[in-house]
Amino acid sequence: MINKDLLDILACPKCKGPVELTGGEDGLVCRTCRLCYEIIDDIPVMIIDKARKLDESA
Repeated sequence: MINKDLLDILACPKCKGPVELTGGEDGLVCRTCRLCYEIIDDIPVMIIDKARKLDESA
């Protein structure tokens, strides 16, 4: 689980906007860029090329 203090300072590396935890707490979502950054072993992988694009319905 991501520490609340860490979540408060994390930002999307692409647009520098806020990210939020996914419902399953397995990723961080940037609503502006429509990208999801995976969390592996409690470490967010904040690499743009590794991010998953969200489909329009998400």
